[in-house]
Amino acid sequence: MLPTIYQNHLKSQLTTAHYLVLSLLVTVLQSVKNVRLETLAASIPFPILFESRRKKLQRFLGLKGLGIEHIWWPILQSILIESIEPGQVVHIAIDRTSWSCINILIVSLIWDKRAWPIYWTILDKKGSSNYQEQTEVLSKALSQLKDYKTIVLGDREFCGVKLGHWLSQQAVDFCLRLKKSTFVEAETDQLVELMNLGLVPGMSLFINEVRVTKQKGFGTFNVACKWQRKYRGFGSDEAWFILTSLSTLSKAIEAYRKRFSREEMFRDFKLGGYNLEGCKVEGERLINLILVMTIAYTSATIKGRTIKRKGIQKYIGRVKEVKRTERRHSSFYIGLYAHNWVSFWGECTEIVTHLMRLNPNKLPNYKKGLRAMSLILSAS
Repeated sequence: MLPTIYQNHLKSQLTTAHYLVLSLLVTVLQSVKNVRLETLAASIPFPILFESRRKKLQRFLGLKGLGIEHIWWPILQSILIESIEPGQVVHIAIDRTSWSCINILIVSLIWDKRAWPIYWTILDKKGSSNYQEQTEVLSKALSQLKDYKTIVLGDREFCGVKLGHWLSQQAVDFCLRLKKSTFVEAETDQLVELMNLGLVPGMSLFINEVRVTKQKGFGTFNVACKWQRKYRGFGSDEAWFILTSLSTLSKAIEAYRKRFSREEMFRDFKLGGYNLEGCKVEGERLINLILVMTIAYTSATIKGRTIKRKGIQKYIGRVKEVKRTERRHSSFYIGLYAHNWVSFWGECTEIVTHLMRLNPNKLPNYKKGLRAMSLILSAS
């Protein structure tokens, strides 16, 4: 079941029928983990023909009442109010993902070592985005974060000096990775490529207020440079060069590292979670399908966090080992698979009850597990 925050807003924005279809769609999506319409239509327990179910989903995804601004943003605002105090620093990442002929530009909020979509749009072309497209999606996302100190993170596709200047005008901090072939102005007033600054693994450098590239009129920026030393066979094959408005190397590197949380989001959206790249819809239906997926994704993450606070995540997945530095399962994983664990209880109650009766000495443990199930059902 969707968290209360989601239910209250969705009921106020959608008709009863559309709200119920959305709730059913999210519930099924959490179990089948696949956003293909054929898969969803085959799994939705609605007593009509398969083709009728598929067309019903198509009509729903084509609704004009659905939309990021009307459906997702008010829910996101409610979550932000509950989770983050006004004035705190938040990080957002701008990125692009593509498969087949689909090319999506997305801005996401870094939260709980994952990224939550704020705004996304489909580009009507292949390849990289341009300055206008980048500023349009960032303007949309930043409008939802006016009460917070925002730091924008981007990879080399978004490293334009022009974009950095625009962010400065918006009074927004940023960390944008530069190409190693970018020129900066040396102390001798000579232009030098970043790759020729002499960095080697284990070395770092912070350049204050330097003119970047040969363009004029955009002022100066800070450039953070770091080449991670290899540790236990792992490390970067090249240095990071980051165009930033932050004042120190440590702040810039710490902020930019948060950007990699969006890789986890893409993995959850694709093969590691909902198999987005397998969908066959396009245009507005794809925008709305990602909206449904975002609702499912974020609600599962919230449920996972609640389960962790209750201390019952060990019933869902393997907990962190003593010698493991990173947690094994995210809040999204816990919330998603908790749904599966308890949803099969209804279908298998008779079989499981019979199994428990065969081992009466384990009854205290079974009771703890049943209590964990009831706590998961109540989590929101």
